[in-house]
Amino acid sequence: MPKEFLIPDQYRSQLVGTLKKERHARDAKKRDMTPTIISFNTVQFKLARHFGFCYGVENAIETAYRALEENPTKRVFLLSEMIHNAQVNNDLRNRGIKFLQTTQGEQLIPFETLTSDDVVIVPAFGTTVELFEKLKQVGIDPQSYNATCPFVEKVWKRADQIGAEGFSVIIHGKEVHEETRATFSHARQNAPSLVIRDMHEAQLLAAFIKQERPAAEFFSVFANRTSPGFAPERDLKRIGVVNQTTMLATDTLAISNLLRTAMIEVVGEASITQHFADTRDTLCYATWDNQTAVRGLLESGGDIAIVVGGYNSSNTSHLVELCEEKIPTFYICDEQELLSKDVIRHFDWRAAKLKETSNWLPAAPQTEENSVFRILITAGASCPDAIVDRVMGRLAEFFVTGHPFSD
Repeated sequence: MPKEFLIPDQYRSQLVGTLKKERHARDAKKRDMTPTIISFNTVQFKLARHFGFCYGVENAIETAYRALEENPTKRVFLLSEMIHNAQVNNDLRNRGIKFLQTTQGEQLIPFETLTSDDVVIVPAFGTTVELFEKLKQVGIDPQSYNATCPFVEKVWKRADQIGAEGFSVIIHGKEVHEETRATFSHARQNAPSLVIRDMHEAQLLAAFIKQERPAAEFFSVFANRTSPGFAPERDLKRIGVVNQTTMLATDTLAISNLLRTAMIEVVGEASITQHFADTRDTLCYATWDNQTAVRGLLESGGDIAIVVGGYNSSNTSHLVELCEEKIPTFYICDEQELLSKDVIRHFDWRAAKLKETSNWLPAAPQTEENSVFRILITAGASCPDAIVDRVMGRLAEFFVTGHPFSD
């Protein structure tokens, strides 16, 4: 069985938790990615095989609440949001935790106001080497309540390893995301480092590797995303790719394969291991499982998809992206966005704004093969099961009188 963390009951759901445990008992090796199906007379919920809190998130939540419990008379701070979930962060604020920075790194409380008697929690995304050092200078041990996800730390260690072997580190991630900022900070201590966001930028990078574009153009393309002293003529001869753990795993693999192919064109297949590091072992299992489960969910068929999670959650937006390729999809943070059977409020992640859509629940198909409305449901890694439970309850109100969620 997976490790059990001490998570407040308010985040748990007896229904969803029971379903997850039952699926794990039947399929501990995660070979079956078909959804769990809950059927009523006119609606069918299909729950993704994997969704919601991952190991790193549960570890972070346990760490935050333990910090509060163990330090009732001290000031307790978080470097930034614990995870990308508004309900969790708001509850921590209500319990007295103060946030030192925004997720973009903007200062909310000056570090100069900290003392050695204060407690500072490092969130799940980790933080930069520079901030670790700042805390130490104040007299605060950043390891006391360090909730950095172990899989993020694994990426850091792998970047250190390939850097020590003479490879430059290419980071697939969003340069403004706190995890990518942290990974970049750690990687550049020992290796030339560069952040790229997507396949388009990988193609541009490949052109520089193959010297199809002049090195003089490099910094206009990748401005403010390289380590100090980065020299493309020198530092693109030996590279390895690591990622922000919440990116689409398939995108990271595709980017890695593209850059490896570009390098083969330059140095030849026989010499590739000397010029391109194999870093596939850094992909986060939870990200991979959740994204693979969404593909299984989509293959099962449905009429709409509901994806639940924080609106600043990178991993949730990628689940939405996968669903949108196949089916009408609505990205919501909780059940309150389900305004009525006629109107839904949801997040447009591309435009980064909320919108309302009318007539979002079309009539159920009336065929011999299918006469029920099928709703596909998944959630981001920072979304509590209790919210998914409430979303299903609210949806059930639109279809079923006296539904079992009403208790």
